[in-house]
Amino acid sequence: MLILQCPYCGIKCDETELAPGGEAHLKRYGPGSTDEEFEAYLFERKNPLGVHFERWRHANGCGKWFLAARSTTTLEVFGTYKAQTTEPPAEIVAAIKAKLPDWEGRQ
Repeated sequence: MLILQCPYCGIKCDETELAPGGEAHLKRYGPGSTDEEFEAYLFERKNPLGVHFERWRHANGCGKWFLAARSTTTLEVFGTYKAQTTEPPAEIVAAIKAKLPDWEGRQ
């Protein structure tokens, strides 16, 4: 079972208290973008085997959105952080690199 800690209220909860929100750190395209850029934003998602950055909502708690870094193969959670963060925090990147030294970063 996947256990994540909400960075807002500090509660550790399992996935039954959370609502998944898909891939994190997407570049959003709006007015002025090409049809191809907007189509890619809507439909193209990474599905990596390994480290993945995701959006989650603490649905049965504080209700806030947050981001999580986890392994899709082992469900190991490297950390969670606030949704307003544009890049993974240095401590989470360090935790990933400590476990997976040849990890090349977010693609």
